[in-house]
Amino acid sequence: MQKLTPYDQLFGVFSKLGELSTTLKEAIVEQSKIMSLDKNQKVLSEGDKSDRIYFIVSGAVRVFYLNKEGIETNTWFLFENELVISVYSFFTSQPGFEYIETLEDCVFIVLKKDKLDWLYEHFVEFNVIGRRLTELYYIRNEAQANSLRMFSAKQRYEQLIQNQPQLLNRISLSHISSYLGISRETLSRIRKK
Repeated sequence: MQKLTPYDQLFGVFSKLGELSTTLKEAIVEQSKIMSLDKNQKVLSEGDKSDRIYFIVSGAVRVFYLNKEGIETNTWFLFENELVISVYSFFTSQPGFEYIETLEDCVFIVLKKDKLDWLYEHFVEFNVIGRRLTELYYIRNEAQANSLRMFSAKQRYEQLIQNQPQLLNRISLSHISSYLGISRETLSRIRKK
């Protein structure tokens, strides 16, 4: 069986959301680049302006912020075939308030904002894919926010097991507890039950 290229992976994700012409595929390849980062590297730091969107070919990343006391709170974990972006900074061109960090060695396909805008301008069909991706990530973000507001720690953990079981194999328990909005000790008690 032939191994997928990074762009085959990207086009596989995009083609589930809309039509990809050969011309659009060629333009995406021309406008983007492939980048590798080792584990524990910052893709973006607080205060940086984000002008890139990253498609994860391989590896895992986390998105987090620091509160006033310097304590980390994880807000996203993303894996292969997902996109990572600092939404606020990317779309407003303002400094971001979050960090993006690799949790494993990663390979990305990187697209700068001006190149993304160019693709939207020249390929109407790419606007459909972009809108559908935005909807999917918005729904996912809303579900995470609602979970933190409405469910108990035990219910949030049960949802994680049901909806994101890969986290347990690839993410440390301290990162998971932060993501769930609970202490490491509370997470340990829930897991024992």
